[in-house]
Amino acid sequence: MKTTKNILTGILAIIGFVANINPVAAQSAASGRTELQRHNLSIPGREVVQVRVEINSGAGYPKHTHPGEEIIYILEGVLEYTVGDQPPVTLKPGNVLFIPAGTVHSVRNVGGTKGAELATYILEKAKQQVTLVK
Repeated sequence: MKTTKNILTGILAIIGFVANINPVAAQSAASGRTELQRHNLSIPGREVVQVRVEINSGAGYPKHTHPGEEIIYILEGVLEYTVGDQPPVTLKPGNVLFIPAGTVHSVRNVGGTKGAELATYILEKAKQQVTLVK
């Protein structure tokens, strides 16, 4: 049991490192983050990245930004987003959300089950994909 916990903690730390977010946030927030595809765009210096993000019930990602736009499609669960200084918005499967480049935002799973989204990023290449905001 202890070995399984240590392995899981190590995996979550690696996910946090690869996603450029702190490992403690990754451990408390996600049950999975799977990159589905990454391609260069015809716009110089830009790429598109699609990721399936799964968030455990009651967990979330703290305030952060991206060096490009994020387009979100909710796959399952009930997720609450705070974008900039706007009031929180609650989204369910089939709902979408657009987050402009550099906008501070956060998300948390307010439902009783796992939540999942398809996140599509249009990013500046060679920049850190996620920057935490204090």
